[in-house]
Amino acid sequence: MTAYAVAHLREVEMCPAIVEYLEKIDATLAPYGGRFVIHGGPVEQIEGAFRGDLIVIAFDDRERARQWYRSAAYQAILPLRTQHATGEAFLIDEVPQPHRATDVLASAHDPR
Repeated sequence: MTAYAVAHLREVEMCPAIVEYLEKIDATLAPYGGRFVIHGGPVEQIEGAFRGDLIVIAFDDRERARQWYRSAAYQAILPLRTQHATGEAFLIDEVPQPHRATDVLASAHDPR
């Protein structure tokens, strides 16, 4: 099942370290099949207040996403971003298909 590495970066200091991070991240994704799905861009605000950039990277499954994040290659460049950007990052799985909105009600009662 497809998994995503998602980052919501609210403040990014565009500096040489961020440029270096951007120049190197693609090479860290390639061995794990990671591909950008969303990488910032104009947001059409329809509700609430969104600030910053949204980044979504797709992987074949969560294990490949974990392997990428934990890889020596990515860990070597990660400080270039974390020292010059604030925000959150996480891994999340795509929902099984077909999916209906009410499917979350069953998992809301799952004691996991």
